[in-house]
Amino acid sequence: MSRSTATATSEVALASQMLDDWIEKEGFLGWDPHDALNSPVLRGIARQNRFLGIALLQFLRRSPINLRRLLKVRKGYNPKAMGLFLKNYADKFFSTHNVIHLRRVQFFSEWLLEHSTPGFAGPCWGYNFDWPNRGFFAPAGTPTVVNTAFIALSFLDAEAALNCSSNLSGSGTAGSAQAEREQTPESSVDALSVARGACEFILRDLNVLRAGASQICFSYTPLDRRFVHNANLLGAWLLAAVYARTGEKVLAERATEAARFSVRCQRLDGSWPYGTATRDRWVDNFHTGYVLMSLRHIGRCLKTDEFEGATSKGYEFWKERMFLANSIPKYYPEKVYPIDVHCVAQAILTFLEFADCDPEATRRAWRLALWAVKHMQDPSGFFYYQVCRNYKNRTPYMRWSQAWVQRALTALNTHRSLGLVASET
Repeated sequence: MSRSTATATSEVALASQMLDDWIEKEGFLGWDPHDALNSPVLRGIARQNRFLGIALLQFLRRSPINLRRLLKVRKGYNPKAMGLFLKNYADKFFSTHNVIHLRRVQFFSEWLLEHSTPGFAGPCWGYNFDWPNRGFFAPAGTPTVVNTAFIALSFLDAEAALNCSSNLSGSGTAGSAQAEREQTPESSVDALSVARGACEFILRDLNVLRAGASQICFSYTPLDRRFVHNANLLGAWLLAAVYARTGEKVLAERATEAARFSVRCQRLDGSWPYGTATRDRWVDNFHTGYVLMSLRHIGRCLKTDEFEGATSKGYEFWKERMFLANSIPKYYPEKVYPIDVHCVAQAILTFLEFADCDPEATRRAWRLALWAVKHMQDPSGFFYYQVCRNYKNRTPYMRWSQAWVQRALTALNTHRSLGLVASET
């Protein structure tokens, strides 16, 4: 079934506004798939045995019934979600010049700086919950390279908004726009300094796996030696992005070495395993999307085509093997379910990233967004966590689901190369 561009953009804009309204009504507070140990009922049990903690976490994450209120898991601010919101609302401000969005950008940036994990070489962020996983136990606040890279990159993306003065014009706001302008303070946040400081965390606090003289892989956290490709490349993306601003040779060198390590680990079919360990040999949809977007940005920031061949091969694998014929994302190449909303959101972003070299990419991003709006958005505005074979998991996770879908829909709403939009319903 074909739809006009105007109809499709209208549907996505409405869905995006409904989601924004729901997120803002919640005050940006929410639950997370991995927050089971925020339960006072479960925390003590899990801390005595990491594997029992993993089991409890996985049970709560997979349960189609949200038991968090019963288990007294409180909604909270998630640092990664706050970083995503920082970029999302900066993009919204650039599109609308609505000063309310600017005030939110300032709130997110100030909250993130206040809640950076202390004791490390630079600003860094973890999660607001204890996180038992296959390799180690990470107490709440343990900084990760993934969170730190996403948040620091969001600071760079929001830099222009953070530098706006209080006399910027607003439009479409409730009440007096002039009054809002007068109440909007000038931000004192130096986005580049935040991002440069986060590079120090990556360079000085993480463990490093070396392969020869010119390849390295950063660990996921300072506590572990688990080497994961999407995490390694997200760290390299941040180093490269800051290098593009400062010209510091060491940042370019470390970013290049990290990218070379992960490119060397690409499989013959174009895929990447999750990590280097035997237990981390699986391939999934959204982590592959992280890898592809990271390599593209690393090459762009470093002004090199060294990684283009691997990126193109990886994109073809991802596009051909990680989706059904109707563009619905599979979780694994060999397994459809669960259809995860995070895979949906990251797929939209990845397609948009490759729209300049793939004539099908924009169409597929819009088709996927329209499918998600129809099948995964609740009438109240939030998006469901997963579509499983026989049921839907409707738990409204703030970071994993809402913040990522908001990013994807915001990107679609601001994308300038719409082309013809098609949707199969």
